[in-house]
Amino acid sequence: MKANQDLRDLIYTERLRNWQVAEKVGITDSRFSVWLRTPLNEKRRSRVLKAIDELKTIE
Repeated sequence: MKANQDLRDLIYTERLRNWQVAEKVGITDSRFSVWLRTPLNEKRRSRVLKAIDELKTIE
């Protein structure tokens, strides 16, 4: 199983794109890709979850 598979699945099921989440978090899409490859610390994980939640309400 890949690192952060739960976040990847959540982004997919909410029909979002990685670049949208990255933009909401305030980082580049390439940096977000790096984040997803390694286990996230709690601060980064909460930032990503908050961004996903905010994007869900917009869509």
